[in-house]
Amino acid sequence: MSTETPKVGLFVTCLVDLFRPNIGFATVKLLEEAGCEVTVPRAQACCGQPAYNSGDRADTKAIAAQIIDAFHDFDYVVAPSGSCAGMIREHYPRLFEDDPEMSVRAQRVAKRTYELTAFLVDVRGVDKVASRYDGTATYHDSCAGLRELDIKAQPRQLLGSVEGLTLSELPGAETCCGFGGTFCVKYPDISNKMVQEKADDIAETGADTLLAGDLGCLMNMAGKLTRAGQKVRVWHVAEVLAGLTATQPISGRQR
Repeated sequence: MSTETPKVGLFVTCLVDLFRPNIGFATVKLLEEAGCEVTVPRAQACCGQPAYNSGDRADTKAIAAQIIDAFHDFDYVVAPSGSCAGMIREHYPRLFEDDPEMSVRAQRVAKRTYELTAFLVDVRGVDKVASRYDGTATYHDSCAGLRELDIKAQPRQLLGSVEGLTLSELPGAETCCGFGGTFCVKYPDISNKMVQEKADDIAETGADTLLAGDLGCLMNMAGKLTRAGQKVRVWHVAEVLAGLTATQPISGRQR
């Protein structure tokens, strides 16, 4: 692991802030254990993805400009979400292609933005964590993290070091759970069919625990599992890696 002390700006994400702050606490713990100085900028807001996916470029650019200002001076920006990290890293530079000054700023922030497990493994060289979780878990790969950021091996590598944890690979782990941000609102019937298939795959593994790196996916799958009466504990990968599982698992009925 690097001996440097990088200054990391934590991008909390809307869902974590509103529904599952424990993920944010777990993320800070993991980053500090990896030798980082962590700050949570108060000026941060939504990454702008809902507006972007709905075709509202004007509001997306206004939101992105606020995020760029809030995180511009950090060595790195880290988010416990492949979806939000992918929005900043892959889409912000494209938003400002016609604005030379903002383009430079957007690219600077984008190049320094990472999803949590990718940052720990690929940047900080973390290969194990000091935590314990007794159970058999299966892991769902979120679409944005997998396809935009190539996040696949990193969470599994870290989870492999968790004492007491057995990983059972999920059939169709790379298949969308049906959440897709605004997709589940626009196409609820299709979304429900997709998450039902995901629930069936989870049951096939025999795992008692479901893990993933994006809270939106987890809430969607947890909701379906709860309604189906499947007794599967659902956690964000950061919570298990940090050993912060004393709270209630994600149920899909967060308040």
